[in-house]
Formats: sequence, C-alpha cells, structure tokens
Amino acid sequence: MDYDAQTALVVVDVQNDFADPAGSLYVTRGEDVVPIVNDEIARAQSAGATVVYTQDWHPPDTPHFAKDGGIWPVHCVQDSWGAEFHPALDVVGPSIRKGTGGEDGYSGFTVRDPESGEETPTELGPMLQEAGIENVVVVGLALDYCVKETALDAIAADFATSLLTHATAPVNLEPGDDRRSLAELKAAGVALVGPGM
Repeated sequence: MDYDAQTALVVVDVQNDFADPAGSLYVTRGEDVVPIVNDEIARAQSAGATVVYTQDWHPPDTPHFAKDGGIWPVHCVQDSWGAEFHPALDVVGPSIRKGTGGEDGYSGFTVRDPESGEETPTELGPMLQEAGIENVVVVGLALDYCVKETALDAIAADFATSLLTHATAPVNLEPGDDRRSLAELKAAGVALVGPGM
C-alpha cells in the first residue's frame, strides 16, 4: 500500500479476545496478524497517514451475547483483559469504542440496535472527514464480520477503500464465510490487496 496524508489506516479490533488463543472469541491465526498490522502501522506513520483503531467495548449484559439472546459468546467486556488491545500491537492513534451501549458493533463507522436494527454513526466518519481523508485502508479482525462491515461502510461513505487480505483472518462461523466476504467486498468496490489477489 502507498500511504500519504490523505490516507487513514483503520486497525479493526486487534483485541485479546480475538487475537489471543486464550480469548473467548479467538480467531484462528489472529495472533499472526499482529506483526503484519504493525508493519502497516509503521509504513502509514512514516508517510504521514492517519492511524485509527476500533475496539469492541461491550457492557456485561447485551442482546449481542448468546446468554442474552444473541449469537456470540461474551467477549470484549468493558475494562476486561479481553477488551484490551493485544499487547504486541503498536497503538499510536485514537481508538473508536463500539457497542458501548449494548449495540451490535460490527463496523467502526456505525453501531446497530440488536432489536430494532436502527443504525447510529460513530465518531469515526466525522473524524476522518475532518482530517481530510480520502482513502481508507482496513486491517484487523475478523475478516468476515467487523473488518468486512467497516470496509463496506467506508466505501458507502465515499472513501476509496482497500482491504489488506494478509493483515486479517476470518472467524468462519459457517464454512466459506471468508470467501463470501471477499466476494461481497470486491463487488462493493473495495480493493483487495495481498498475496494472490
């Protein structure tokens, strides 16, 4: 990727519950993504690009969790070890915390009420617009959920959007979710960048 002052690297949810094998919603090979993401952070910083992070930041009880009617195990509960950034991740910019009010927080740009489906924007879009950002590069976890939704929202907000396929990993709740997600992203106009792309 070529970075410049009009580009933002959005690092999605590289948190212990996803990136550590002891995490409650561990993404296979999640820890392998961390050094690749760090390389991109260093390249982005050296080119004067904006680096911003997202974090799942759920309350202990939310319809997002299976115990409360959702589909996911309890994960990334506010102020817990699981919600912290992976300790090897280089954190050099601000973080957008999502799902703080019990919403589904898949995208860095929007949160969704799990019962009504109503979407509310986060501060990420205005932050990038204020910084004069035109291009968004998305990396992090997990490909088939938060990374995909963040990239789709970025393209919908008229940012030229790229996804680094080697700097993410899928949950694959259903076999083939990763392939379907990449096809959906490509069809939406997201540039897929990485080995074999």
